[in-house]
Amino acid sequence: MEGLGINLQLLIAQIINFLLLLGLLYLFAYKPILRMFDERANRIKESMDMTESVKEQAANAEEEARKRIEEASKEGQEVIARAIKTGEEIKQKAEQDAKPEAEALIARARNEIQQERDEAITELRKEFTDLTISAAEKVIEQELDKEAHRKLIDKVLEESDILRSKN
Repeated sequence: MEGLGINLQLLIAQIINFLLLLGLLYLFAYKPILRMFDERANRIKESMDMTESVKEQAANAEEEARKRIEEASKEGQEVIARAIKTGEEIKQKAEQDAKPEAEALIARARNEIQQERDEAITELRKEFTDLTISAAEKVIEQELDKEAHRKLIDKVLEESDILRSKN
């Protein structure tokens, strides 16, 4: 091998030096670099897992928020429907309660009108009786018994009422 210019001892020494250097690099450089790569890969994997977990949590939170909004909307619609129904019931009840009151007011007003009419007729009869007595006194020029005249006039008025009611 010397003819090729290779010194065997030097070649063996260089091979031993290369293997020693390779062993030292493997122990002190390659393992730490592999460990660093593994740690970085683990951190990246954890970060990806965490990102995926956060995405899932965000999706779950969004879904839950959507469900709550739908539930709140349904509850709101139910509350509105109940309020409308209650309002209608109150309106109907108020109308039902007001109807008898209105009928009672109308009946009371009719009774009052009838009483006032009866009182007016009675008052008119009294005035008519007084006027008739006064007129009769003037005609006769003497004062007669007012009570007898009143009875007579009342009797005539009753007879005229009977005649009017027959027609």
